[in-house]
Amino acid sequence: MNGKTPGFNVIGQLAALRRYALSLVRNPDEAEDLVHDALVKAYERQSTFRTGASVRNWLMSILHNAHVDRLRQRRSQERRHDAAAELAEASVPANQDHSVRLTQLRNAFFALPEDQREALHLVAIEELSYQEAAETLGIPVGTLMSRVARARQRLRAFEQSGAAAPVTHLRLVGGTGDDKQ
Repeated sequence: MNGKTPGFNVIGQLAALRRYALSLVRNPDEAEDLVHDALVKAYERQSTFRTGASVRNWLMSILHNAHVDRLRQRRSQERRHDAAAELAEASVPANQDHSVRLTQLRNAFFALPEDQREALHLVAIEELSYQEAAETLGIPVGTLMSRVARARQRLRAFEQSGAAAPVTHLRLVGGTGDDKQ
């Protein structure tokens, strides 16, 4: 694409790529996105192109693989959403104490320093490995592990502090408080 590889004429293949992408996804906007993704991958992997091979076949293969990757991603996301919907349907609304506790914990999480919060979020909520999270943040793995450890330590301290204690300053209105149910 930058003219360094002889016989690497991508521009001449755009029409064919667009037609193939449109036949795969049946949506002009998605087809353009798919062609774009395929061209980015082709550019990144230009060194793997064998001189003398068919650029068209190589690009079509990349386009096809990009399409398959998108389908897999979409199916995986749909499965996660379906599983979450099933859990939501089966769950019981939390009682007031639990709701208060979750709000307190959420506030404690958001009170963490940004670098600790983003590290903990990627590892604990998004379930990225330490290596993946470190790459995402552009930091060494050791730094990430340190941030996660400090964030967890702060949340444990929150759990053990008075902030985690049940709310006792509320009183029952309209009752004596000694009703047993």
